[in-house]
Amino acid sequence: MLYLIFLFLAIAILLRIDFVYYIVYVCLGVYAWSRWYPGHALRHLRVARQYNDHAFLGEEINVRLEIENSSRLPLPWLQLTDAIPLGLRKGSQIHTAIALRGRETRQLTYTAQAYRRGYYRLGPTYMQLGDLFGFAQREAHLRASYLTIYPRITPLAQLGLPSRLPFGTLPSRQRLFEDPARPMGVRPFRSGDSLRQVNWKVSASKEALLVKTLEPAISLEAALLLNLNANDYHDRYYGPEWTVEIAASLAAHLVEKRQAVGLISNGADPLRVEGGEQDDPGFDQESGRLLLRTETPTETDWHLGHPLGRAAGLMPTPIHPHAGRAHLMKLLELLARLEADDTVYFPLWIPRACLGLSWGVTILVLTPRGDLETCQALHRLTRSGYNPVLILVERQPSFGQVQERARRLGFTAYEVANQEDFHRW
Repeated sequence: MLYLIFLFLAIAILLRIDFVYYIVYVCLGVYAWSRWYPGHALRHLRVARQYNDHAFLGEEINVRLEIENSSRLPLPWLQLTDAIPLGLRKGSQIHTAIALRGRETRQLTYTAQAYRRGYYRLGPTYMQLGDLFGFAQREAHLRASYLTIYPRITPLAQLGLPSRLPFGTLPSRQRLFEDPARPMGVRPFRSGDSLRQVNWKVSASKEALLVKTLEPAISLEAALLLNLNANDYHDRYYGPEWTVEIAASLAAHLVEKRQAVGLISNGADPLRVEGGEQDDPGFDQESGRLLLRTETPTETDWHLGHPLGRAAGLMPTPIHPHAGRAHLMKLLELLARLEADDTVYFPLWIPRACLGLSWGVTILVLTPRGDLETCQALHRLTRSGYNPVLILVERQPSFGQVQERARRLGFTAYEVANQEDFHRW
């Protein structure tokens, strides 16, 4: 543009033609406008991405881009491209050009599909704008946003599990409280007894005040112990996904029953780094999922005779048992991110993983194998005052032997290798 202006100016000076001077003035005005306007338009451009940043597996996520031109001047053209990964894409992504009048707001929408649990990136949105003549252009981008897709929760209408499991209270010689739902009998009324405890029907028939006696009980917490060491799975894709689905379903069921539940896993959390979480995590360009940033273990990285895997440093911090809906969401957040990888040898890691748990906690152990070492580790938990339950998530040809071994060692074993097994509980 400047070369053209200088050319016309030279012609006007040499030939002294007034009309050429007018052309020079117009070119100078257009050049000044094209240099000033894109920056002005960019300063008055507001772009926001609005969506629900949490979804469950199978749900659709409506993403809306809101573009506002807060200037009184129109925006002749704006090109937008919103990057959506293939792992979430339903239909085509936004790649369009629009024009905006002064003080106009426009909305662009598209739909993402929650095909698989995980922690995904939406965006960034790349923008390009310029003047009407195309002499100058400016580029900008809207930072990426993040989407958490929770694992599927399988509804459990009824679990046919023994009463020792924490779907209620357990009988105990330790009188922590008396459960109104577990009457034992009656006794004579004593001074200080609440009138609410009087059994009026029996008192009327016996013609004496009798008070209901209740069975002492202790409410036990539960902890989900997930083995996500990829080396233990025959099917490295379906197996860990099924394990996470079972864990999410059990956690939701326990919270619904007002039970406290925690989560411990030897899986890899891609957000985790030494001392906290990553500020700038890496994402796969196609799937949009978090990338594991692993390090090759040194020769000294050994745990009780077994080498630590490359992802051992990404194991998540245990979540201690608590009750409530907000706590369930915290568990599901972690379950959404966990990945199976080469971490630590599960049987030898179990005792260390359970050190922070209170006495009497029921530990639901989800693992693909019920070998002798795993059963012996659970037996040690039993002797330490815990209540382990072994849940095998892959089909075991010799599951009968595993059940018998578990019975002799003082705990219960179940096999939940597919949906049919899960619903038979």
